[in-house]
Parts: sequence; C-alpha cells; structure tokens
Amino acid sequence: MHAIGIDIGGTKIAGAVVTELGEIIAEDRVATNAADPNAMLDDVVSMVERLSSGHEVGAVGVAAPGFIDASQSIVYYTPNIRWRNEPLRQKLQQRLGDLHITVDNDANAAGWAEFRFGAGRLVSDMTMLTIGTGVGGAIVTEDRLFRGGFGTGGEIGHLRIVPNGLPCGCGARGCIEQYGSGRALQRMANDVADAGGIGSALADAREANGGELDGHIVGDLILADDPGALAALRRLGRHLGEACASLSAVLDPQLFVFGGGVASAGDRLLDPIKQAYLNNLPARGYHPEPDFVIAELVNDAGVVGAADLARIHARTA
Repeated sequence: MHAIGIDIGGTKIAGAVVTELGEIIAEDRVATNAADPNAMLDDVVSMVERLSSGHEVGAVGVAAPGFIDASQSIVYYTPNIRWRNEPLRQKLQQRLGDLHITVDNDANAAGWAEFRFGAGRLVSDMTMLTIGTGVGGAIVTEDRLFRGGFGTGGEIGHLRIVPNGLPCGCGARGCIEQYGSGRALQRMANDVADAGGIGSALADAREANGGELDGHIVGDLILADDPGALAALRRLGRHLGEACASLSAVLDPQLFVFGGGVASAGDRLLDPIKQAYLNNLPARGYHPEPDFVIAELVNDAGVVGAADLARIHARTA
C-alpha cells in the first residue's frame, strides 16, 4: 500500500508518495503559510489531492512540529504555527474522505524513517537528535516508537542540562536546545569572534555580512576547517555529548543518530560528542558503548517517516 507523507515545516510543506520500502515515487512542496492555519490546511488538502492522483494511496501521515496527543490526532501546541488543541486529523478526515489520516510529531517521523530505512535499520533501540534551528528528538525502544503516556514524550530538546541556564522558548531554563542547536552554534561562534585570535575569520565574515553571522557562514567555515568555527562546534558537541550520556543512563540505546542541518559537519560534530559522552558515561569501561552516526535520509526523513507511520496506523486501526 502506498502512503502519502506530509512534513509541515516552518518555511515549507513537503509531501511525497512513499512505497512500503520507503521509496519516494512522487513529491511536491509549497511555502508554509504559518500566519493563517486555515490557508495552511487548504494547502495540505490540495497537496494530498495532487499526490494521490494517479497513485493507489491508502493512508496519509502528517508530520507536524509541536506536541501531538497519544491518539495521533490533536496538535496540543505548535510554537511557530497558531495551533492550540487543534483537531487536525478530524479536519483533514472531513475533507479527504476515505483516506486514513494520522498525525505525528515531525521529529518522531524523521526518527522512525531512520530506524526503518536509514541509519538505524539494523538495531532495535535508537535515539535520534535533529540539530537544526532547535533540537528535536525521537526514541525507538524494542522496535517501537516511544511517545509516552500523553503522546508528548521524546522531547529531548527540552531536557535541562544547565541549572538556571539560558531561557528557552518552552518557558524553562538550561534546555539542550539552548546549547546544542543551530542557533546555539551561531551564538557560540559570535563569542569566539568577539574573543579575537582564532576567531578572526569569523569576525571578518561577520563584518562582511553586515554584522551578523548566519548558519550558512558558520557552516561553510566549519567545512573549511577554520579553527574558530571548529572551536564553536566543539563546544556545541560537548553539550550534546553530556546530554547523550544522561540519556544513555535512562534509555540505553544501541545507536545515537544525528540529523538536521548542523549534522552536515559529519565527524567534525561526532568526534566532540563522542569524547564528551565517554567523559560523562556512568561506569565507563563497564558499560557497553553505543555507536554515533549521521542520519542517512536527510531532507526526505520527515515525509518517509510520516507515510510509514500512517501505513502502520491504518493496518492496526
């Protein structure tokens, strides 16, 4: 059975028809109209209608940012879209008729895609962190996606790692998202630029860009092995590695997978993560050590995971 996966992001809505083997056979995308949820709903419906034309589709999975309830139906809260207790599945079902609809968290969808078809396909227990503008997370344990009692589990980005640390958009302080995200990397790169010395290339790039360092500039300097940019990345990796050590004490995954834009740094990111992990691992030397890898599906993970979760949900409903 083919399924459609829809991945709603902050700037674009991506959609695809996905086979049972995780292969994309048709795809579409439009800009996200985050300021108008009704117009965005129209866009999703239109995209599903376009994608289903000419394909035998039995289910539609929508991956949305924010908190999703345990029945994979209601979006409790999305920070950048005006959804509050939004009955998204019901609204889509009313307009799409016989198609089986399910809604899931976007990081869960991406993590499930990696588990089923990507970097995690050979393990039973995997933890994924998506390092983008924020930090998303997905947990697979004993071959099942972990959602928690209310459906909102796995929000790794809001695990607190620094007591009374930087304020987070969730209302707490010291969350991983403030120390391990793309925005955190930009802040750390600015700190290195301000300090001079190895930060000279960062400072020059900032001046040439009107006094701002964006993610593309920092990323290019990282890939060019600029010492200042790498110092900022190592600082980011240290925080992520410390967080992974704490997660291991609870989840004991066989594999940590890192996705998102910052993960394009590859081993430059993984090396400081692994070192900090080992430095903070309880019972080091007596505790089995997981592998650390970069995600394989990259930008397709959200639609592939959403489609596969919808297919599974339709068969068990």
